Amino acid sequence: MRGEAEIEQLLARSELEPVTGAAADGTPLLEQAQKTAATAAGLASADPYSAYVLAYDAARFACIALLAQQGIRATTGGGHYAVERAVRAQFGDGFRPFGGLRRRRNELEYPHLPSDTASREEAAEAVEVARRLIAAASHLLPQLALFAARQEP
Repeated sequence: MRGEAEIEQLLARSELEPVTGAAADGTPLLEQAQKTAATAAGLASADPYSAYVLAYDAARFACIALLAQQGIRATTGGGHYAVERAVRAQFGDGFRPFGGLRRRRNELEYPHLPSDTASREEAAEAVEVARRLIAAASHLLPQLALFAARQEP
């Protein structure tokens, strides 16, 4: 499986952890991603900062939906960066834009200057990136099975 070694390392370092039961169903997270993206789109002109943060959240929900479907989730120690690494390792460069959204969201959340904020154009682009990631996750989700770590003999 593509990215298996990376996922196993993230699990071994407790940056990801296994989940079972209802927590191993990515469908509700994907639905939340779609709702959040729609909310972000509605705010892009009036409140670009909030729209950008919500677009990032929508993209993150799509990514964690994929992991949930595999029976894994990020820990507080692994955080959003573990999500980024896990989806890129498994699903490729199509998920690279999530990293850009994550980094820019961090810049917005922890600005150097009070004037560091998102523009309308930047917020609208973030919404489009989130929508593309949600579409990719929607396509992948039904194809995923629970992640099974290799057992050492």
